[in-house]
Amino acid sequence: MTAPNCPRCDSSNVTKSGIIKDRQRYHCKACQYHFTVDKLGKGISTYYVIKALQLYIEGVSYREIERLLGVSHVSVMNWVKKYQIKIPKNSEYRPTYKILNHKEIAEYFANRENLRSSGVIVTELGDKFMVIRWERFKD
Repeated sequence: MTAPNCPRCDSSNVTKSGIIKDRQRYHCKACQYHFTVDKLGKGISTYYVIKALQLYIEGVSYREIERLLGVSHVSVMNWVKKYQIKIPKNSEYRPTYKILNHKEIAEYFANRENLRSSGVIVTELGDKFMVIRWERFKD
């Protein structure tokens, strides 16, 4: 197994530097940083990270994203912070969403009333589709 690149400067000039708590420690000769390799564990697919961030940008709440994707809302909050995602501020519109299969989505778009006075985006969600629709607030 080859040594990993330095997480601070991405240099490959890394040597082994002992073992701490049964984990290999490394030393970067370029920036003098000491680090250990990540634990092997349950990793979350980048597909879910991207979907969670897309849904967040579309105005879906953290808890709703948790229910939809089965990913902790805390993880979603951490990704939003990590990637510095900002949602646009627009109080005139509110998003609503529906989860539809192939047949249902065809029926949804066949009904012109669903497209009147609103914006719509469709995103894949596993074997189904999520339709996010923005409508103006009605007083």
